[in-house]
Amino acid sequence: MKKLPRQIQDIIEPQMVVEGAGVLLRRSFGPHSSNLFDPFLLFDHFAFNKPRQGEPVGFPTHPHRGIETVTYMLDGNVRHRDSLGNMGVIGPGAVQWMTSGRGILHEEMPRRGPTGAINGFQLWVNLPAAQKMSAPRYQEVNSETIPLVTQNGVSVRVVAGEYAGARGPVTEIAAQPLYMDVTLAPNTQFELPTPRGHFVIAYIFEGEGAFGIDDAQGGEWVPSTQMLVFQDGDSVRAQTGSAAPARFMLMAGAPFREPIFPYGPFVMNTREEIMQTLAEIRAGTFVSNARAE
Repeated sequence: MKKLPRQIQDIIEPQMVVEGAGVLLRRSFGPHSSNLFDPFLLFDHFAFNKPRQGEPVGFPTHPHRGIETVTYMLDGNVRHRDSLGNMGVIGPGAVQWMTSGRGILHEEMPRRGPTGAINGFQLWVNLPAAQKMSAPRYQEVNSETIPLVTQNGVSVRVVAGEYAGARGPVTEIAAQPLYMDVTLAPNTQFELPTPRGHFVIAYIFEGEGAFGIDDAQGGEWVPSTQMLVFQDGDSVRAQTGSAAPARFMLMAGAPFREPIFPYGPFVMNTREEIMQTLAEIRAGTFVSNARAE
Protein backbone atom coordinates (compact mmCIF):
# COMPACT_ATOMS: atom_id res chain seq x y z
CA MET A 1 0.00 0.00 0.00
CA LYS A 2 1.39 3.36 -1.04
CA LYS A 3 2.35 5.69 1.81
CA LEU A 4 0.45 8.98 1.68
CA PRO A 5 1.86 12.25 3.05
CA ARG A 6 -0.72 14.26 4.95
CA GLN A 7 -2.28 17.21 3.14
CA ILE A 8 -3.49 20.41 4.80
CA GLN A 9 -7.13 20.26 5.77
CA ASP A 10 -7.40 23.70 7.36
CA ILE A 11 -5.30 26.73 8.35
CA ILE A 12 -6.42 28.52 11.50
CA GLU A 13 -5.61 32.14 12.28
CA PRO A 14 -5.31 32.35 16.10
CA GLN A 15 -7.64 34.80 17.83
CA MET A 16 -6.61 37.08 20.67
CA VAL A 17 -8.40 36.24 23.93
CA VAL A 18 -8.01 37.28 27.57
CA GLU A 19 -7.83 34.63 30.30
CA GLY A 20 -6.82 34.41 33.95
CA ALA A 21 -6.11 37.79 35.56
CA GLY A 22 -5.93 39.61 32.23
CA VAL A 23 -3.51 37.44 30.27
CA LEU A 24 -3.60 38.12 26.53
CA LEU A 25 -3.28 34.93 24.47
CA ARG A 26 -3.30 33.77 20.87
CA ARG A 27 -5.85 30.94 20.85
CA SER A 28 -5.98 28.59 17.89
CA PHE A 29 -8.92 26.59 19.27
CA GLY A 30 -10.70 25.93 22.55
CA PRO A 31 -12.98 23.28 24.04
CA HIS A 32 -16.23 22.76 22.13
CA SER A 33 -18.87 20.04 22.13
CA SER A 34 -18.20 19.46 18.41
CA ASN A 35 -14.85 17.92 19.46
CA LEU A 36 -13.29 18.63 16.05
CA PHE A 37 -9.71 18.37 17.35
CA ASP A 38 -10.12 15.08 19.27
CA PRO A 39 -8.09 14.25 21.40
CA PHE A 40 -6.94 17.88 21.72
CA LEU A 41 -9.14 20.49 23.37
CA LEU A 42 -7.23 23.79 23.38
CA PHE A 43 -4.02 25.37 22.14
CA ASP A 44 -2.82 28.77 23.41
CA HIS A 45 0.31 30.77 22.62
CA PHE A 46 1.05 33.22 25.43
CA ALA A 47 3.61 35.98 25.45
CA PHE A 48 4.33 38.93 27.74
CA ASN A 49 6.82 41.00 25.79
CA LYS A 50 5.90 44.56 26.70
CA PRO A 51 8.49 46.76 28.42
CA ARG A 52 9.09 45.90 32.06
CA GLN A 53 6.27 47.24 34.23
CA GLY A 54 6.50 44.94 37.21
CA GLU A 55 5.69 41.26 37.10
CA PRO A 56 2.97 40.21 34.63
CA VAL A 57 -0.42 38.91 35.64
CA GLY A 58 -1.05 35.19 35.40
CA PHE A 59 -3.55 32.49 36.28
CA PRO A 60 -4.61 32.62 39.96
CA THR A 61 -5.99 29.52 41.65
CA HIS A 62 -8.51 27.70 39.46
CA PRO A 63 -9.85 24.13 39.16
CA HIS A 64 -9.55 21.45 36.46
CA ARG A 65 -11.21 18.09 35.99
CA GLY A 66 -11.23 15.54 33.18
CA ILE A 67 -8.28 16.88 31.14
CA GLU A 68 -4.50 17.08 30.86
CA THR A 69 -2.77 20.46 30.63
CA VAL A 70 0.62 20.72 28.93
CA THR A 71 2.77 23.81 29.52
CA TYR A 72 5.90 24.28 27.37
CA MET A 73 8.11 27.32 27.94
CA LEU A 74 10.35 29.08 25.42
CA ASP A 75 11.35 32.19 27.44
CA GLY A 76 10.80 33.16 31.06
CA ASN A 77 9.23 30.76 33.51
CA VAL A 78 5.97 29.86 35.24
CA ARG A 79 5.73 29.22 38.98
CA HIS A 80 2.99 26.77 39.90
CA ARG A 81 1.46 25.31 43.04
CA ASP A 82 -1.66 23.25 43.70
CA SER A 83 -4.13 21.89 46.23
CA LEU A 84 -2.16 18.66 46.59
CA GLY A 85 0.89 20.48 47.93
CA ASN A 86 2.94 20.40 44.71
CA MET A 87 4.94 23.45 43.70
CA GLY A 88 7.72 24.24 41.28
CA VAL A 89 8.98 26.33 38.39
CA ILE A 90 8.68 25.57 34.67
CA GLY A 91 11.72 27.20 33.08
CA PRO A 92 12.85 27.77 29.48
CA GLY A 93 12.69 24.57 27.45
CA ALA A 94 10.89 22.68 30.22
CA VAL A 95 7.52 20.95 30.13
CA GLN A 96 4.83 20.22 32.68
CA TRP A 97 2.30 17.56 31.68
CA MET A 98 -0.43 17.67 34.33
CA THR A 99 -3.17 15.05 34.41
CA SER A 100 -5.97 16.70 36.39
CA GLY A 101 -8.09 13.53 36.49
CA ARG A 102 -10.87 13.82 39.07
CA GLY A 103 -9.77 17.27 40.08
CA ILE A 104 -7.15 19.74 41.18
CA LEU A 105 -6.88 23.42 42.15
CA HIS A 106 -3.74 25.12 40.92
CA GLU A 107 -2.22 28.46 40.01
CA GLU A 108 0.28 29.39 37.29
CA MET A 109 2.13 32.68 37.68
CA PRO A 110 4.59 33.81 34.98
CA ARG A 111 7.95 35.47 35.59
CA ARG A 112 10.12 37.26 33.07
CA GLY A 113 13.48 35.84 32.05
CA PRO A 114 16.74 37.79 31.54
CA THR A 115 15.47 39.18 28.21
CA GLY A 116 12.30 40.51 29.84
CA ALA A 117 10.14 38.18 27.74
CA ILE A 118 7.75 35.37 28.59
CA ASN A 119 6.81 33.06 25.76
CA GLY A 120 5.26 29.60 25.71
CA PHE A 121 2.34 27.35 24.92
CA GLN A 122 -0.44 25.52 26.68
CA LEU A 123 -2.10 22.48 25.17
CA TRP A 124 -5.12 20.71 26.66
CA VAL A 125 -5.44 17.00 25.97
CA ASN A 126 -8.66 15.12 26.64
CA LEU A 127 -8.92 12.07 28.88
CA PRO A 128 -11.09 9.09 27.94
CA ALA A 129 -14.23 8.54 30.01
CA ALA A 130 -12.58 5.67 31.87
CA GLN A 131 -9.78 7.97 33.14
CA LYS A 132 -11.58 11.24 33.79
CA MET A 133 -11.93 10.46 37.50
CA SER A 134 -8.43 9.02 37.91
CA ALA A 135 -5.96 10.35 40.48
CA PRO A 136 -4.21 13.62 39.52
CA ARG A 137 -0.52 13.38 38.59
CA TYR A 138 2.33 15.37 37.11
CA GLN A 139 5.13 14.67 34.69
CA GLU A 140 7.59 17.55 35.05
CA VAL A 141 10.44 17.47 32.57
CA ASN A 142 13.53 19.69 32.78
CA SER A 143 14.96 21.08 29.56
CA GLU A 144 18.13 18.97 29.93
CA THR A 145 16.18 15.69 29.89
CA ILE A 146 14.32 16.38 26.62
CA PRO A 147 16.16 14.67 23.73
CA LEU A 148 17.42 16.97 20.98
CA VAL A 149 18.01 15.40 17.57
CA THR A 150 19.95 17.51 15.04
CA GLN A 151 20.65 16.26 11.53
CA ASN A 152 20.68 17.70 8.00
CA GLY A 153 19.38 21.11 9.06
CA VAL A 154 16.58 19.66 11.21
CA SER A 155 16.50 20.10 15.01
CA VAL A 156 13.79 18.32 16.98
CA ARG A 157 13.14 18.44 20.73
CA VAL A 158 11.13 15.29 21.50
CA VAL A 159 8.78 15.75 24.47
CA ALA A 160 6.48 12.82 23.67
CA GLY A 161 6.62 10.27 20.87
CA GLU A 162 9.67 9.29 18.84
CA TYR A 163 11.87 10.90 16.19
CA ALA A 164 14.99 9.35 14.62
CA GLY A 165 15.23 6.79 17.42
CA ALA A 166 14.91 9.34 20.24
CA ARG A 167 11.95 8.88 22.59
CA GLY A 168 10.40 11.69 24.58
CA PRO A 169 10.35 11.51 28.40
CA VAL A 170 6.56 11.98 28.71
CA THR A 171 4.94 8.54 28.74
CA GLU A 172 1.81 6.64 29.79
CA ILE A 173 -0.64 9.13 28.26
CA ALA A 174 -3.95 7.72 27.01
CA ALA A 175 -3.93 9.75 23.78
CA GLN A 176 -0.58 8.21 22.69
CA PRO A 177 0.64 11.73 21.90
CA LEU A 178 3.40 13.07 19.77
CA TYR A 179 4.61 16.47 20.99
CA MET A 180 7.70 18.02 19.40
CA ASP A 181 9.43 21.36 18.91
CA VAL A 182 10.80 21.36 15.35
CA THR A 183 13.27 23.87 13.84
CA LEU A 184 14.23 23.78 10.16
CA ALA A 185 17.20 25.69 8.76
CA PRO A 186 16.78 27.35 5.34
CA ASN A 187 16.66 24.91 2.40
CA THR A 188 15.77 21.98 4.65
CA GLN A 189 13.33 19.10 4.26
CA PHE A 190 11.55 17.28 7.10
CA GLU A 191 9.41 14.15 7.27
CA LEU A 192 7.94 12.27 10.22
CA PRO A 193 5.83 9.09 10.00
CA THR A 194 2.49 9.41 11.82
CA PRO A 195 0.01 6.60 12.59
CA ARG A 196 -3.02 6.38 10.33
CA GLY A 197 -6.14 7.55 12.13
CA HIS A 198 -4.29 9.84 14.54
CA PHE A 199 -5.16 13.53 14.56
CA VAL A 200 -2.22 15.78 13.59
CA ILE A 201 -1.75 19.54 13.95
CA ALA A 202 1.22 21.91 13.69
CA TYR A 203 1.61 25.45 15.01
CA ILE A 204 4.21 27.48 13.13
CA PHE A 205 5.46 30.33 15.32
CA GLU A 206 8.70 31.46 13.67
CA GLY A 207 9.60 31.94 10.00
CA GLU A 208 7.66 30.16 7.27
CA GLY A 209 7.52 26.74 5.68
CA ALA A 210 5.76 24.63 3.07
CA PHE A 211 3.47 21.86 4.37
CA GLY A 212 1.21 19.29 2.74
CA ILE A 213 3.99 18.19 0.41
CA ASP A 214 3.60 15.08 -1.72
CA ASP A 215 5.35 13.66 -4.77
CA ALA A 216 3.19 15.71 -7.15
CA GLN A 217 3.23 19.14 -5.52
CA GLY A 218 5.41 21.31 -3.35
CA GLY A 219 2.83 22.00 -0.67
CA GLU A 220 1.42 25.28 0.62
CA TRP A 221 3.62 28.01 2.07
CA VAL A 222 2.48 29.05 5.54
CA PRO A 223 3.89 31.99 7.55
CA SER A 224 3.89 32.29 11.34
CA THR A 225 1.71 32.44 13.40
CA GLN A 226 -0.75 29.84 12.09
CA MET A 227 -2.24 26.52 13.18
CA LEU A 228 -2.32 23.76 10.56
CA VAL A 229 -4.80 20.89 10.67
CA PHE A 230 -3.80 17.89 8.58
CA GLN A 231 -5.85 15.28 6.77
CA ASP A 232 -5.26 11.61 7.51
CA GLY A 233 -2.15 10.01 6.07
CA ASP A 234 1.12 8.27 6.88
CA SER A 235 3.53 11.17 7.43
CA VAL A 236 3.98 14.91 7.84
CA ARG A 237 6.30 16.65 5.41
CA ALA A 238 7.66 20.20 5.56
CA GLN A 239 10.38 22.22 3.92
CA THR A 240 11.90 25.70 4.03
CA GLY A 241 13.11 27.98 1.27
CA SER A 242 16.38 29.86 1.02
CA ALA A 243 15.16 33.03 2.72
CA ALA A 244 14.18 31.95 6.21
CA PRO A 245 14.14 29.10 8.73
CA ALA A 246 10.96 27.79 10.33
CA ARG A 247 10.01 26.64 13.81
CA PHE A 248 6.81 24.86 14.76
CA MET A 249 5.18 22.69 17.39
CA LEU A 250 4.09 19.34 15.97
CA MET A 251 1.34 17.45 17.82
CA ALA A 252 -0.51 14.19 17.16
CA GLY A 253 -2.77 11.92 19.15
CA ALA A 254 -5.22 9.06 18.96
CA PRO A 255 -8.83 10.31 19.06
CA PHE A 256 -11.15 8.83 21.70
CA ARG A 257 -14.31 9.33 19.60
CA GLU A 258 -16.41 10.02 22.70
CA PRO A 259 -18.92 12.85 23.22
CA ILE A 260 -17.66 15.66 25.43
CA PHE A 261 -19.35 18.32 27.54
CA PRO A 262 -16.92 21.20 28.20
CA TYR A 263 -17.60 23.89 30.78
CA GLY A 264 -14.80 26.35 31.51
CA PRO A 265 -11.85 24.44 33.02
CA PHE A 266 -13.78 21.14 33.10
CA VAL A 267 -14.30 18.69 30.25
CA MET A 268 -16.48 15.70 31.01
CA ASN A 269 -18.60 13.42 28.84
CA THR A 270 -22.10 14.46 29.98
CA ARG A 271 -23.95 17.49 31.31
CA GLU A 272 -24.76 15.52 34.46
CA GLU A 273 -21.05 15.06 35.21
CA ILE A 274 -20.49 18.81 34.86
CA MET A 275 -23.43 19.53 37.18
CA GLN A 276 -21.91 17.15 39.75
CA THR A 277 -18.56 18.95 39.45
CA LEU A 278 -20.20 22.36 39.99
CA ALA A 279 -22.14 21.00 42.97
CA GLU A 280 -18.82 19.89 44.54
CA ILE A 281 -17.32 23.33 43.92
CA ARG A 282 -20.31 25.03 45.61
CA ALA A 283 -20.28 22.59 48.54
CA GLY A 284 -16.54 22.98 49.07
CA THR A 285 -15.91 19.26 48.56
CA PHE A 286 -14.11 19.42 45.19
CA VAL A 287 -10.61 19.29 46.67
CA SER A 288 -11.39 16.63 49.30
CA ASN A 289 -13.06 14.44 46.68
CA ALA A 290 -10.05 14.87 44.37
CA ARG A 291 -7.70 13.75 47.16
CA ALA A 292 -9.76 10.69 48.05
CA GLU A 293 -8.31 7.37 46.99
